[in-house]
Amino acid sequence: MLVTELKCSAALEEKLAARTAKAGIIGLGYVGLPLAVEFARAGFTVTGIDVQESKVAHLMAGDSYIQDVPSGQVRQLVENGKLRATTDFSAIAGLDTINICVPTPLRKTKDPDMSYIVSACNEIARYAHPGMLVILESTTYPGTTSELLMPMLQRPDLRVGEEIFLCFSPERVDPGNPKFQTVNIPKVVGGITPECTRLGALFYKQALETVVPVSSTEVAETVKLLENTFRMINIGLVNEMALMCDRMGINVWEVIDAAATKPFGFMPFYPGPGLGGHCIPIDPFYLSWKTRQAGIEARFIELAGYINGHMPHFVLDKIQGALNEHTKPLKGSHVHIMGVAYKRDIDDVRESPALDIILLLQKRGARVTFSDPFVPALRDHGVEMEASDPARAVSEADCVVIVTDHAQFDYGSVVESARLIVDTRNALKKYHSDKIVRL
Repeated sequence: MLVTELKCSAALEEKLAARTAKAGIIGLGYVGLPLAVEFARAGFTVTGIDVQESKVAHLMAGDSYIQDVPSGQVRQLVENGKLRATTDFSAIAGLDTINICVPTPLRKTKDPDMSYIVSACNEIARYAHPGMLVILESTTYPGTTSELLMPMLQRPDLRVGEEIFLCFSPERVDPGNPKFQTVNIPKVVGGITPECTRLGALFYKQALETVVPVSSTEVAETVKLLENTFRMINIGLVNEMALMCDRMGINVWEVIDAAATKPFGFMPFYPGPGLGGHCIPIDPFYLSWKTRQAGIEARFIELAGYINGHMPHFVLDKIQGALNEHTKPLKGSHVHIMGVAYKRDIDDVRESPALDIILLLQKRGARVTFSDPFVPALRDHGVEMEASDPARAVSEADCVVIVTDHAQFDYGSVVESARLIVDTRNALKKYHSDKIVRL
């Protein structure tokens, strides 16, 4: 270990252990804000940096815009001086740690869009100094940290692993999950060097319950992709099973429930109208893109993506068929969508299959309305609509489609007042009626 590394490492270790290190988070969304709050609660002074002035203004006023983060908690941390937010990246100069929590979308060509990461890293490079710990949390392809970030941060007087320390730690958030949140979800971390890993693990141990060090940034990057690829492929499998069972007149939900009674060798996954959120529909394609560069075709990922992407079209066919059985054409019919968030009991509509279903219905000439207790209006994916009163819309619609099974919906009233229901989530499992058409 070099003298410079010993000096920088020891100084940073002392600050981390004493929780006197000044921590920074770039990107204050669903990942960054909860992380900032946990480190502030642990005693660190945390500076959040985001390009959106509205987010910064909300946080400095003590208001949370993330469902899982209470405003009261944010307000107290801001008032105590433990949490602040800014749009000024020069704040990096006074920080000891930086976590990058920016979006990593896919382009339409299914290749990674690294622009947000590159932009954040450029700002860090401008203000980086010896004794700084930089951790990328944004989901990305294996090799991003070592191949993209390290060359951007490293310079003769700031060598990664000696004067500056670089890690990758995959974000693991599940919005709306009451049991597992940032503080108690095990945190995987891998560094460019063993000393980077050690310091990264030490940092997370100050605020989070469980830390899992791994041997490299590439391993840490691939962990996240495996987790979500596992879910995507299994959801694709059960969606394909739903398509097959539909053709054969078999209740796929009953099949899954019966199979789940096996105490070993089976894990139940459930079909639905399509994939949503910022992880499962997107992350596996980072792995697919990277393996293509290595001359390997990710066949499972591509096939599962095709099947999952087809589900909104299958839902459209179910709606059209159900209306046809009631002697109504889809064109001109009033179709009411119940739930537009990508999963139950949250307000996040990113990549929600409801958006695709609405657009497909509109293209076929249907008059579409929606209701969602968490989403008052849609301004995404080419859809611009205000939420309707659910009770009135359900009773007036020619067909009601349950896309997101929020717990707040009164399903008994829906069954009673709706003329026709297409249930894509098995929300009406306990109800039996000729007006119910199941996925």
